[in-house]
Amino acid sequence: MGEQVTRVGIVGTGVISGTYLDHLGKLPGVDVVAVADLDVARAQTIADKNPAIRALTPEELYAADDIEIVVNLTIPAAHAAVHQAALAAGKHVYGEKPLAMDRTEAEPLLKYAAANDLRIGCAPDTVLGTGTQTARAVIDRGDIGTPHAATAFMVTPGHELWHPAPEFYYQPGGGPVLDMGPYYVTSLVTLLGPVVRVTARAGQSKQQRKIHTGPRAGTVFDVEVPTHVTGVLEHESGALTTVLMSFDVWAGRLPRIEVHGTDGSLSVPDPNGFDGTVEVVTPEQREWTEVPVAGGYAGAGRGVGVADMARALRTGEPHRASGELAYHVLDVLESFVDSAVQDQPLDVASTVTRPAAVPLGASPETA
Repeated sequence: MGEQVTRVGIVGTGVISGTYLDHLGKLPGVDVVAVADLDVARAQTIADKNPAIRALTPEELYAADDIEIVVNLTIPAAHAAVHQAALAAGKHVYGEKPLAMDRTEAEPLLKYAAANDLRIGCAPDTVLGTGTQTARAVIDRGDIGTPHAATAFMVTPGHELWHPAPEFYYQPGGGPVLDMGPYYVTSLVTLLGPVVRVTARAGQSKQQRKIHTGPRAGTVFDVEVPTHVTGVLEHESGALTTVLMSFDVWAGRLPRIEVHGTDGSLSVPDPNGFDGTVEVVTPEQREWTEVPVAGGYAGAGRGVGVADMARALRTGEPHRASGELAYHVLDVLESFVDSAVQDQPLDVASTVTRPAAVPLGASPETA
């Protein structure tokens, strides 16, 4: 019997689509058969380079009988509308983060999918690589005892230093929490479980910023969101995570993520990557010591979550980079910002089951 293959169509052919096409082409169990874009010429350019891929309009792609999963790589403002159109056509959907611009947009998507026996998947799938999954194996084995605290730091001086059109990072829906937070909180939920309560404070170092690169260099624009947010996530397990997300730090020697347990500490690599070095300190070994890879999809790249979802569709198992996980992460992040604005702790209404670990040596087709 030949390999079972799930056929995929991609909507949105911007820069990130090249990365998805490259990695999906190397993964077992998935086959990209079509691409679509509002700019049909962009989609046709991809099809011209890939004879097995046809260029369609978004509407044609949703209606195509041979496509089971629609991969949504449009701009964040269009995520919800494209998800809904694909779901209404009876397709499963997988999208780039965020799931939607806010909880109000996201919740109806999950309800519609559940009512129609359809699945939603969502990036980041970086947590399925060997970095976060090895860290999870360390925790699950009990190597650092019971986790009781963690730290998560993401600091940068701002995207205007390198991005030629950075305004959207500083408008509603942007800011350090909603921009990079999905990578960090998805990793933290994978490691420590769901979040039940948040407390945050926020600041803004500048009311205006200046573009430093590209044809609009020197252009000044307004900052409309907090650019330095810090606080605490309270996990259902009882662990407390101290968080700092900032576009206001010129340089920092802060770790990305660390988890501290009753019997040791764990250093987790950058959650924006799929791999990286995992290290531990224990009472017996007082210096940071590298941990051998102990889980995760080896050599993973953008789109491994699609392949994991395709396998789960064939086996009837839950997929790991799920819409429910993405919704909980979005809920945590919005609640975190709301807590800072309202100057009070806030409960997180949603919850989620920690996704299954990815075993050592797994393939997206078999695990």
